[in-house]
Amino acid sequence: MQRDDFPLSTQLRVRWAEADMQSVVFNGHYLTYADIGTTEYFRALKQTTAGVIGAQGSDFFAVRTVLEYHAPALYDDLLDVHVRIARLGNSSMQFVIGIYRDEELLTTGELIYVHADQQSRRPEPIPEAFRAAVKAFEKMPPQDASTN
Repeated sequence: MQRDDFPLSTQLRVRWAEADMQSVVFNGHYLTYADIGTTEYFRALKQTTAGVIGAQGSDFFAVRTVLEYHAPALYDDLLDVHVRIARLGNSSMQFVIGIYRDEELLTTGELIYVHADQQSRRPEPIPEAFRAAVKAFEKMPPQDASTN
């Protein structure tokens, strides 16, 4: 996982409330950091729920999250949360996350989101406009498994 593979990076600083008495970030906060990164990704695409997708009565819902911890973040560290979409399926997509402090990779992750109707929560195909926005935004084209 190379930093240059990611089209989006957002910075955040570890706050006092996120660290334990040894100044180490509690593991649950990394999910919040990943969520901040994916939110910024959607914002960069101009595809937030308040935008085109939400107006169509659909949304993306997280269904799976996996994080691997390689080194701890500490209180007051400046972190870079890198995000990219590595795979687009028919109704699902895979985000890949890399959380760095300077050049050191602290955490890697995978988040699976499913595109679904907001009311029924039943999966629906990812809109072509969203696919096109992702493909135009990404540095590395995501695997398109929508025909599988």
